[in-house]
Amino acid sequence: MKMAMLTVRNISDEMHRTLRVRAALHGHSMEAEVREILESALSPAGRVKLGSLLADIGRQARLTDQEFAVFAQVRDKSPARPVTFE
Repeated sequence: MKMAMLTVRNISDEMHRTLRVRAALHGHSMEAEVREILESALSPAGRVKLGSLLADIGRQARLTDQEFAVFAQVRDKSPARPVTFE
């Protein structure tokens, strides 16, 4: 997976020291600490991912293998048609 790079310029010496100390306290590099700060700041609190939600629904349904096999039998296996905007 290709990852993007980010360069942050013109941060104060105080901010740089604070980041370095915070990273050391958490046992991280400064780069890893910045990634963690950005992740926590930009990820919505309480966000539920669709896959996790669907897995939870499946666990709650407690389907047997036979019941689950019904989905494979009735599922439309034809290729999806491309979307048109005409």
